[in-house]
Amino acid sequence: MSYKAYLFTQQKFKANYTYYNSSRLMNYKFLIYISYSYAIPIGMPLEAEILKMGYIVKWFADQPDGKSNIAGKKNILKTIKDVFDYSPQIILTITDSVPDFFNALKVQVFHGFHAEKRPTKNNSFAHFRLRGFFDLYCTQGPNTTEKFQELAQKHKYFEVIETGWSKVDPLFPIANKKITKTVMIASTFTERLSLAYNDLVFNEIERLSKTGKLNFIMVLHPKLPKHIIKKWNTLNNDYFTYYNTTDLIPLFQKADILFADTTSAIQEFLVQKKPVVTFNHTFSHNYLIDIQNAIHIEDAFKKALSYPEELLNFINDYLKELHPYNDGKSSKRIIEASLSYLHKDKSHLKSKPLNLIRKYKIRKKLNYFTLKSFNKPFTITKS
Repeated sequence: MSYKAYLFTQQKFKANYTYYNSSRLMNYKFLIYISYSYAIPIGMPLEAEILKMGYIVKWFADQPDGKSNIAGKKNILKTIKDVFDYSPQIILTITDSVPDFFNALKVQVFHGFHAEKRPTKNNSFAHFRLRGFFDLYCTQGPNTTEKFQELAQKHKYFEVIETGWSKVDPLFPIANKKITKTVMIASTFTERLSLAYNDLVFNEIERLSKTGKLNFIMVLHPKLPKHIIKKWNTLNNDYFTYYNTTDLIPLFQKADILFADTTSAIQEFLVQKKPVVTFNHTFSHNYLIDIQNAIHIEDAFKKALSYPEELLNFINDYLKELHPYNDGKSSKRIIEASLSYLHKDKSHLKSKPLNLIRKYKIRKKLNYFTLKSFNKPFTITKS
């Protein structure tokens, strides 16, 4: 299905978008639900858009990492009781699961792009794994929309709206910058896929950082072991800076190229239409410069910094499928799609799957045990 076809299927939502943009009949309450700190830069543009629209938004984290990193915010909910007392109508979820015992519209926003790290046993990808909790999937572009639409037609308990992804909103408009030979390095946490564990890569980056020919900025996945992070921190010098942050957008904007493995930061960086060098990527893609040996790192960097026209054309083609939105308004589309779907008649949808094991696991994680479960999507009927 073409991108135009995707847009055509969403025409039915436009009237509702206009209606909710021009009226304030309800003071909608949103909850941004996260697990880990890397979800915060995805939630912040959503929070800004919700507040801009005049609605209420609060945050809740179900893991210690997320809790500690939003602790300084004034609009957080600390307990399950707090969430019940707040009683949100829409939960924007930036993690894999959300409690079924919250009676609200549950929207999957995603905590990353479809990074194609590795297929599962049945040759599918974890990005498309259904966990039976969500009413609406706000997809990032055609290459995820099509698959989720197929799954929606098969299972019939959720729907899909293509909106773009909130995290990349701050990248736009993309400013032209002078090439400063700045290389950003990012790595995933899975050991067999991560360049951060590779001693030969470490040694080559150490050598290059001492030549002064390139400027390096680096981030590592927060789930990586502390000894790995500490090791890369030792490279700090005039031409190498390690950043302990999950806010990657300013670093993306500063860098001319990215050096990575299979991390989903690759797709985020490509949105800027800048080259990416990958180390032992799981798949061969024409929009990446992939190498398998550390001795080829310097040559690959030189090629990437030349911004080859053919490579840039491949990147442009890929972005049409990955994330065709360059207006910085994906957060707005997510909020509008959620509001529209909140009021839409959903009586034709089936109940969510029984899902007893996952429901038990989320109760155990939150130390909150209840038989209550809402298996039909939350709906507010228009007056």
